[in-house]
Amino acid sequence: MNRIGGMTTCWETKKDEKVNKETAFIRNGSKLLEKLVDICDGKCNSMRRFSATELEKATNNYDPRKLLTKDSFYKLYKGFLQGRPVSVKKFKDGDKEYGYCFNDIVYASKMSVHKSFVKLLGCCLETQIPILVFEYVGDRTLRDCLRGSEEARCRPLLWIARSKIAMDMANAVAFLHAAFARPIVFRNIKPRNILLDDNHEAKLSDFSYSISIPEGESHVRDVVTGTLGLIAPECFTTGNFNEKQDAYNFGVILLMLLSGQTLFDSSRPTEEIFLLNHVKNCIEDDRLNKIIDSTIIAEGAWPGKEQQLQAFTALALRCISEKEEDRPSMIDVSKELRKMHRSAISCRQQQG
Repeated sequence: MNRIGGMTTCWETKKDEKVNKETAFIRNGSKLLEKLVDICDGKCNSMRRFSATELEKATNNYDPRKLLTKDSFYKLYKGFLQGRPVSVKKFKDGDKEYGYCFNDIVYASKMSVHKSFVKLLGCCLETQIPILVFEYVGDRTLRDCLRGSEEARCRPLLWIARSKIAMDMANAVAFLHAAFARPIVFRNIKPRNILLDDNHEAKLSDFSYSISIPEGESHVRDVVTGTLGLIAPECFTTGNFNEKQDAYNFGVILLMLLSGQTLFDSSRPTEEIFLLNHVKNCIEDDRLNKIIDSTIIAEGAWPGKEQQLQAFTALALRCISEKEEDRPSMIDVSKELRKMHRSAISCRQQQG
């Protein structure tokens, strides 16, 4: 090695850095090709390649003030490339995260045809775990807009906006189930993964946990993965996942949209800390209004509003049925929510 006074020369350091980037690029490129062949038959939408330096500059070296949302295994930052805003997704280092990252790249690359998924623009393969670049949607997630946040107080999420979010997200998940020869189970529908623009247009993100069902099969067996409370009960006993897991997961999201409440809340009575138990107890005691977010109630009444809320609640409860055969398909959920949303707009316009 070239050393001066016991110090590695700048030339040697830069050389090592170049070798590391090339090694990472070869390893990641090989893994990506393997995944593309396995999941997409080698077909996906075109992606742009970004350099690590480019993305550091775009995010001001991953400035914490540019953080849009995060999960236990990734952070999503706002950045600027060629003067345009983008979202830059950086995974934590780890074997699990490595797998999640490639899942996200490959599945997201198939979804750019659908308006309700966050579009993947490209990725950087030079780092140990690739860094992903998506379109920029907005500074907020559904989680930010639900009750209890500063955002919720300043810009409350009204009923028609919530029904639109539910309709669009149901349509997105139904697309995963019906548009491919091997149906895709998303397995990770939650408020922090639903990004919103200034008009409350919603887009679903993060395919880290997604999995495809083999052709001709009714389910796929896998390690139980996801967020506690969003996983259908049968998955814990069988390890089997299919479209009805997403239906269950989506039913919980509907209840969160309706109530504005979090999945777990220690301020509720002990037996109602879990949102589903809280909802079921309120319905058994004929306390439907206890479930509904005060923001929705504060909007006032209009013809048909109460019926819409009851239908929305009933649909959510069907989705979270203990027996998977009792849950509706996401295609049917999408159709019902479309009718509800159109009815809500029509009734509101008649009142106005």
